[in-house]
Amino acid sequence: MTPSLLAAGVLLMLSALPGFAQESAARAEPIAVQMYTLRNVASLEEQLKLVHDAGIHAVETVGTQNVSAAELKQLLGRYQITPVSTHAQLADLRKDLDGVVAFNQAIGNTVLVVPYLAEDQRPRDAAGWTALGRELGDLSKRAKAKGMTLAYHNHDFELVDFEGKTGLDLLFDAAGPDLKAELDVAWVARAGYDPAAMLGKFRGRVFAIHAKDNAPKGQAADEGGFATVGKGVLDWNAILPAASAAGVQWYIVEHDQPRDPAAVIKAGADYLRAHLPASAKAQDMKENP
Repeated sequence: MTPSLLAAGVLLMLSALPGFAQESAARAEPIAVQMYTLRNVASLEEQLKLVHDAGIHAVETVGTQNVSAAELKQLLGRYQITPVSTHAQLADLRKDLDGVVAFNQAIGNTVLVVPYLAEDQRPRDAAGWTALGRELGDLSKRAKAKGMTLAYHNHDFELVDFEGKTGLDLLFDAAGPDLKAELDVAWVARAGYDPAAMLGKFRGRVFAIHAKDNAPKGQAADEGGFATVGKGVLDWNAILPAASAAGVQWYIVEHDQPRDPAAVIKAGADYLRAHLPASAKAQDMKENP
């Protein structure tokens, strides 16, 4: 068979299998779900089924999800979901980096993200943020030697100003280039900063954004003041191009206190599919050939 006839045959086969084509397209999307959003759904399997049913094929896990690596890998495979990162507590990384790495390698994940600092872990001055940055820089080098990437996820408390530099600035300055950023744009805005400008500041170091929105002031109190992506007050027409320009690889849908987790992740993913700039999609095709 000539190459042209073979190519025509392949195209005919794909056109006859729209489900296959759609699933391949979905897998190429740089959209994931942070599993914390679904924590109140009855079981891990039900949570993953909701992700799958929303047409999403990637997740950011939370630690071990309270199961063994073998069980988590099996469930991810059952629902055709790829783990793109995990939230790993700083205490666990300090105590047992090898164990955290081994678990994540077993499920096929290569990115570890420090998700949160309890109040007693938070530096109180510029020197403290610098010291924490150095520690994370050391951890990131150790993780890199094991084939893993380390990232840091912000809230608003890192964005306190110390004579012209925020705690987050000081942390990343001290950490060095191996530490990547996972910018939560809703928390950036709550701290009084422009998310698009913040993405520009960390250009080249932003592994992912947490795609979540803030409700108008005084609304959605029962949902922590958060909103579904595209239904709040954030300027996504500025944020999404800035994220693409900053080199963001993943747009991770999250909501801290959703009334309806299934609706939130589906609507968030649908919004991103409709509004991601072409450059973001093209980049993802390059990252995921």
